[in-house]
Amino acid sequence: MKRFPAAVAAVTGLLLLTAACTATPDDDETPEPGPSPSSTPPGGRWQPRPGTPWQWQLTGKLDTSVKVPVYDIDGFNTTKEQVASLRAAGRRTICYVSTGAWEDFRPDAAAFPQSLLGEDNGWEGERWLDIRQTAALEPLMAQRLDMCRAKGFDAVEPDNMDGYRNTTGFPLTAGHQLAYNRLIARLAHERGMAVGLKNDLDQIPELLGDFDFAVNEQCAEYEECDRLTPFVKADKAVFHVEYERSPKEFCTGSKKLNLSSMQKKYDLDAWRKPC
Repeated sequence: MKRFPAAVAAVTGLLLLTAACTATPDDDETPEPGPSPSSTPPGGRWQPRPGTPWQWQLTGKLDTSVKVPVYDIDGFNTTKEQVASLRAAGRRTICYVSTGAWEDFRPDAAAFPQSLLGEDNGWEGERWLDIRQTAALEPLMAQRLDMCRAKGFDAVEPDNMDGYRNTTGFPLTAGHQLAYNRLIARLAHERGMAVGLKNDLDQIPELLGDFDFAVNEQCAEYEECDRLTPFVKADKAVFHVEYERSPKEFCTGSKKLNLSSMQKKYDLDAWRKPC
């Protein structure tokens, strides 16, 4: 994710732990326009198409009333029953898990050796992981993706996948990041789930074939949305959010690029303003 003020990080960490109630999203009973999520081909995995509307909620009480075909929700805090309920309503689900950073509030936190833990990544209770140590990380991440599969998710959103461009405490290179991101993609695909590339714009040309969609924060604010067009040209969805800009400032450009865009608050509760 992009880095936000420490105060925001502290509030977000608290919300992840407490799953407090949030405001009802700014949405009505009419489904948003856009393509429906594609059906899964025989023996294949789900492939979301460009322009597919979505909801992204990682904190607060899960609101299942948003009339969109795709939900991106926290893998640990969401129950199997909630995933099944969304599926019964015709919605596809994406399992949010952090694969590039350690989180002290997760139930598997103690399983991570201290040698894997690097610098604070800007969010309370989180530290970058040494992605060079794939022998140690692969079984840990495999267990997380096993959890996603067991709960019935269609796809995975692996977060913090651009550590090599941050101050992690480790001498990470672009090569290390490419190898690790491909490892995560393989683990998801082996479990029959689609997988999204989170941010990491510089490596889109190399990773386009490994990932089924993209998830991006603030490409309009940073004037870099056009760098996501390879996904759209490959008929793969780009799920996009802005925090500081209102829909009237970015939706025209998003629609031209066929992005799935909306405005969210930093804590990623149920509130949303879609294009």
